[in-house]
Amino acid sequence: MRSIFSLGFLVVGIVLPLLGQERPDALQLYRDGNYQRAAEVCLDELKETPRNMNSYVVLGWSLIKLGRYKDALEYGLKALEISRYDVRVIQIVGEAYYYLGNNQEALKYLEEYTVIAPTGDLIGEVYYQMGEIFIRLGEYNRADLALSTAVFHNPRIALYWARLAYAREQAKDYRYAMEAYGKALQLNPNLSDALRGRQRLQGLMGQPESRP
Repeated sequence: MRSIFSLGFLVVGIVLPLLGQERPDALQLYRDGNYQRAAEVCLDELKETPRNMNSYVVLGWSLIKLGRYKDALEYGLKALEISRYDVRVIQIVGEAYYYLGNNQEALKYLEEYTVIAPTGDLIGEVYYQMGEIFIRLGEYNRADLALSTAVFHNPRIALYWARLAYAREQAKDYRYAMEAYGKALQLNPNLSDALRGRQRLQGLMGQPESRP
C-alpha cells in the first residue's frame, strides 16, 4: 500500500510541474521584438501540429524581421500548400520575394494580397513595396499610383511621401513631386531623401531654397 501511495505522489510530483510549464507565446515574443525566440517556438509548434497556420504566420513575420528572407520564403510556400489563400502568408511570400529582389514574383503575390484583402491590415505597406518595385523597374507612373495608394492608407509615414515624390520627380511631374516632398518634410523635417529631392527640384524649377 505504501508503495502505491509513493508511486502516486511521484507521478503527481512529475505531472503538476509539467502542467504548470506553459509554452511561450510566439506572437507575444514577436510583439516584444524577440524574433529569434518567436521563430524557435513556432518551429517547435510545427513539429507537433504541422498544419498550424498561425505558427507559420508568426514564423514568417519573425524570419522577415531577422532578415532571413530565403527561410521566410521557404516556410511561406509550404504554408500556401496547406492554405493557398491565407492573405497573411501571401503577404509574407510577397515581402520575402521583394527583399530577395525577385520583382516579378513579389508583384504577383503583393498584387494578389490587394485583390483578396483590399482593406487588410498591411495594405499600405503592400502598396509601398509595390511602388518600390515599380521604381526599380523604371515604371514611374505605376509607382506613382501604388505609392499614392500607400499614403492614402498610411498618410503619417514620411518615407512613403518621399518615395512618392521621387517617383513623380523621375516622371518629370515636378509640381506634384514638390508637393509630396513638402508633405514628407512636414512629417519629418530631417528626412535626408526628401531634403535632397526638394533641393534638386528647386534647381530644376528655378526656385530659391527654403527651410524645411
